[in-house]
Amino acid sequence: MIFGTDNVYGKKMNIVEMGIDASIKRGRVIADNIANADTPFFKRSEVSFEAQMRRALNSEKKPKYPAVMTNERHIPFESVIDYRTVKPQISVEYDSIYRNDKNNVDIDKEAVDASKNALHYNALMEIYSRNIRILDIAMRAT
Repeated sequence: MIFGTDNVYGKKMNIVEMGIDASIKRGRVIADNIANADTPFFKRSEVSFEAQMRRALNSEKKPKYPAVMTNERHIPFESVIDYRTVKPQISVEYDSIYRNDKNNVDIDKEAVDASKNALHYNALMEIYSRNIRILDIAMRAT
């Protein structure tokens, strides 16, 4: 993380950086899945990140109906998840079987996932570069 998290700009840029890293990792996992599409007994993997980040960011919001704890031994209903601790998680899909050789890679699905990931990566890089340009303009103006 290049930027500090003590302001909204820094937090936004850190989240974008984390999204870029997750997209890169997802691209590697998809490439590995495609490369092993004909390997017997290979099980496809996938990366989860966005749902975890959404959950962490939503945990920072104040609840509409806060729970009142009447005893310190009570388990808190809401706990804030630090977004900086969210990491992309790779999971292997063991449950499905796509072919007779026990391989579960669907090359069409992987191609679609690769396209979606490339679009997502490009959008994040555009956001990142625009924010860097804005920062550069602001620094030159002072």
